[in-house]
Amino acid sequence: MEYVLKVKLLSDSSQLPAYAHAGDAGLDLFSNVEMDIQPGESVLVPTGICIQLPLGTEAQVRPRSGLALKHQITVLNSPGTIDEGYRGEVGVILINHGHQAFKVEKGMKIAQMVIQPVIRVKVEASDVLDTTVRGDRGFGSTGLQ
Repeated sequence: MEYVLKVKLLSDSSQLPAYAHAGDAGLDLFSNVEMDIQPGESVLVPTGICIQLPLGTEAQVRPRSGLALKHQITVLNSPGTIDEGYRGEVGVILINHGHQAFKVEKGMKIAQMVIQPVIRVKVEASDVLDTTVRGDRGFGSTGLQ
């Protein structure tokens, strides 16, 4: 089944999200502005697009590995979630974990967007949960090996 992502371009410099290669999971998102991100600073980078997701889906905004490795730039709320009903401009919250200012250029690939199906559940209160081997053991309970 083929899904359609409708995209509204907000300016002449806005770019459609695009897959860089056949088989890629993420669509590249592009900056629609030029700005500097200082070390330790986070900023909202506008993309210049609004989207209409297919019914029953969400978009997850994720970091680009190259920006993270080379410049310590990542998506602060990774993955950022865009709900199906949102129609405003897509923005990406980037943070600079590096020691130098980072220049975001207009048209630069800043993040990737993965479209995923959403499972909706009925929420029920319960006094008893099924038991499992793991039980209530949490953080670090499986060890380092």
